[in-house]
Amino acid sequence: MPIPGTALVDRLRERALHIGLGPVGIAPVTPSSHAAPLGAWLERGHAASMTWMERTAKDSVDLNRRFPWARSAIVVAQPYLPYRGDRHDQEGLLPHVARYAVGRDYHATLTARLERLAAFVADEAPGARQRVYVDTGPVLERELAARAGLGWFGKSANLILPGGDSWVLIGEILTSVELPAGDPAPDRCGTCTACIDACPTAAIVAPYVVDSNRCISYLTIEHKGPLPDGAAADTGDWLFGCDICQEVCPWNRKVAPVDDADYRPLPALERGRLADVVALDEAGFAQRFAGTPLERPGRAGLVRNALLAAGPAGDDETLAAARDALADPDAGVRAAAARALGRDGGGGARRAMARARAAETDARVRRALDDGLA
Repeated sequence: MPIPGTALVDRLRERALHIGLGPVGIAPVTPSSHAAPLGAWLERGHAASMTWMERTAKDSVDLNRRFPWARSAIVVAQPYLPYRGDRHDQEGLLPHVARYAVGRDYHATLTARLERLAAFVADEAPGARQRVYVDTGPVLERELAARAGLGWFGKSANLILPGGDSWVLIGEILTSVELPAGDPAPDRCGTCTACIDACPTAAIVAPYVVDSNRCISYLTIEHKGPLPDGAAADTGDWLFGCDICQEVCPWNRKVAPVDDADYRPLPALERGRLADVVALDEAGFAQRFAGTPLERPGRAGLVRNALLAAGPAGDDETLAAARDALADPDAGVRAAAARALGRDGGGGARRAMARARAAETDARVRRALDDGLA
């Protein structure tokens, strides 16, 4: 297929703007230069329980293994910042939720917009093969975005746009159309280590390297069951995800919120309390959070996170609800309840833990109860 000129890329950008998409860049679909760093990252166990990353590593660093027809990646950096200021000051919002998760599920909303852009490409280049991805599949999205000239890797491993802004989601269209690629943006982090210094769990183990085992986003979203010993205290007051490395980044100081309905807080996130989350059963969880990013960890994961957030958040109501959670069918929830009550330390909490300890059969939960009683 002949190489289209920059005119098609210009039309692509115009169409993307009309659809409601962010900046667009083009990257060639060629073997990645990140094969060695990715391999080392996996060997060190930094992927934690995300074993799929190792299974798909070869396809990730060479997309032509799975998509031999792909020649270009149309990459979009979608701004999503719903509000500025301290998250604790957002009155009426369920607290302690990463900003990207307060609106509709970005997998669905961004995918729908990219499919409209892919339809435009199909009209411009009849017969073209295409595939849309948004945070799914064997794609190193941030690396593609950097190669497309959309920004550079910050030391937190977030993509930062050239004008400053890491509050972006990334999606791409793999296409058989060969398009002129963008020029990579220079790294402008300089000597700044704000994100590394601010990470409460020291998850950024080196510039540009994040250990998922320590990352609050991983622990509150991807990790299933009781958190590893020592990690329970590390999630702080976060219910879902973490924004700290972005909150402290100097490049984000002047980023304005986006005027986009898909990223505004949903009713499910309004008028929320941690205690309300702890009280949810499966049906209540599905009714409230279906179709939102908070559906990802499941009821048990979200209730576990709410219990662990109660102590650092100073939420007495949720700590009281933790006593009932000691009888939850999920071991991760019971262990989190034990740790929350252990921080409370009151006589009622101790009596509830002692009763639960006598009946508990799960070794991890017993250990959490023993720690709480101690």
